[in-house]
Amino acid sequence: MKFHAPIVAISLIASLSAAEVPKIFAGLFEQDIPVKGQIGVVLPPKEIDKYIAKVEAAARKDAKWFREFSGSAKPGAPLPYDERLGLTKAEYEDYLALWNKREFKVVEEVMLMLRDSPGETWSLTGTGSASTLSTLRYSSKTDMFRSPNGEMKRIDDIKADASTILGEWAGMEWKFEEETGLGKTKENFAIGRLADKKFGLIVYRAQELSTEGTRLLDKSLVVRFALGKAGQAKEPVAPVKPVAPVKPPTRK
Repeated sequence: MKFHAPIVAISLIASLSAAEVPKIFAGLFEQDIPVKGQIGVVLPPKEIDKYIAKVEAAARKDAKWFREFSGSAKPGAPLPYDERLGLTKAEYEDYLALWNKREFKVVEEVMLMLRDSPGETWSLTGTGSASTLSTLRYSSKTDMFRSPNGEMKRIDDIKADASTILGEWAGMEWKFEEETGLGKTKENFAIGRLADKKFGLIVYRAQELSTEGTRLLDKSLVVRFALGKAGQAKEPVAPVKPVAPVKPPTRK
C-alpha cells in the first residue's frame, strides 16, 4: 500500500488539474495550449468605394426611408436592390461582384489561450488588442459570460450565410445590455467556426452611448485562428504592419 500511495496521489492531482473544457470551446481550444490568432478586417476591393459613396448620398437624401429599408435587411450583408439606393441595376451587379471579392486583412498577430479560472469559470487570455477578451469569465453552470459590465446572457445562435461580411459561419453569441440615466451600454461576444472548418472565429464588440446619443466607446474585434494542430503556437509570432479599417457597404 505504501508503494502505491504516491501513484494514487499523483493520479488524483492530475485529475483535479485537468478540468473538463466547456462544450462551447470544444474543438476550438484545448486547456493551456497557446493558439495563434489574427485580428483583422474584411475589405472588398477599393473599386467598390464609388458605389458606397452613391449609396451614402442616397441615404442622406432620404434618411427616413433608408433607415427603415436598411433596418429590415439582413445584418452584415449587402442591402437588396432598390433604385432609391442611387445605383443602376448594372452598377448594383458590379457592386455585388466586388463585394464577393472581399478578403480578410490581418491587422495584428496575437496569441490566445484557454485557462481554468477561479470560481469554476474559464477565460480566454490574449495578447495585444486581444487582451480585452481576458476580462471575460465563462461559467458552464449558468452558460453565461461575466464582464466588468455585468452578466452576458446567451442569445440566438449565429448561422451566417456566404453573403455576410465574414462569410458562411456558425457560432454562439452572448449579450449584455443596460440603460441608465447616464446612457446605454451594449456588449456582445460570439465564438464559432467558418464553414470550411479550417478556422475559428471570435467576434467582440462593446459600445457606450450617452443619453444624447453621443458615442463614448465603440470597440470591435474580429479574431480568426486556425483549428487543430495548425493553430497551436510553436514559435513567437512576428508583428504585422497594421491595416487601416474601411467601413464595409453593409447594414449599420
